[in-house]
Amino acid sequence: MTQRATALLLASLAWGGQGSSAIAAEVLDRIKAQGVLKVCIWPDYYGITYRSPRTHQLNGIDIELSRELSKELSVRLEYVESSFTALIPDLLGEKCDVGMFAIGVLPQRQEKLRFTQPYLHSDIYAITTKSNAVVRQWADIDKPGVLIAVQKGTFMEPVMTERVKQATVVAIKPPQTREKELMAGRVDVFMTDYPYSRRLLDNADWARLIEPDAPFHVLPYAYAVRPGDAEWLAYMDQFVAQIKRDGRLEKAARNYGLGPIVVR
Repeated sequence: MTQRATALLLASLAWGGQGSSAIAAEVLDRIKAQGVLKVCIWPDYYGITYRSPRTHQLNGIDIELSRELSKELSVRLEYVESSFTALIPDLLGEKCDVGMFAIGVLPQRQEKLRFTQPYLHSDIYAITTKSNAVVRQWADIDKPGVLIAVQKGTFMEPVMTERVKQATVVAIKPPQTREKELMAGRVDVFMTDYPYSRRLLDNADWARLIEPDAPFHVLPYAYAVRPGDAEWLAYMDQFVAQIKRDGRLEKAARNYGLGPIVVR
């Protein structure tokens, strides 16, 4: 292993105590040999990795930063459509080399994957309608009779189920959406993160954002790789450190209204 790779490895393993990994340069060597970097994205994540329904073009902070990564590696960039539920099998099945779509660092994901240092973080926010008279402020959410929608399968489902004492948590499964349930009056409010709240505030004139009065459940977001290749993890961790130092992270975040959730 080169001196540079060793330094990167030590820097990576120093963050967060994620456990030991076998020292192998398999992913990085293959990327350079094949000339292709495969990046898993979720194309419905507004401001992060979002495909415009009008232009069908991808945009967002991690589209911009993944392009920076491919430039540094001097390879072609290939996107692999994934999701939060599909990411673990996609990475373990080697469909992609890295997940780059603001992936929440959750214990159940840490059991299966390895993460870089965080680059964004978000609390939980509430969305209701401007005309809703039941929920006007954060203190109104956890009251008897209030129906709180969460996306089924997301980390918000167990968090809200545990934290809510009087209201009722409603888990929404596709093809239904939280927005449709709210607009139909079947729920009073739904919970989301900062990036998704920007999508609604930018595009829905009926939406009203309610911020928590104090930090409620702040989650760090990072890039994810499969375990077993410490040098690739170290390379990605060093990439995150570098874009923080040189301003590329801050610039990309500002481009998509995400400046307030940058981890510096």
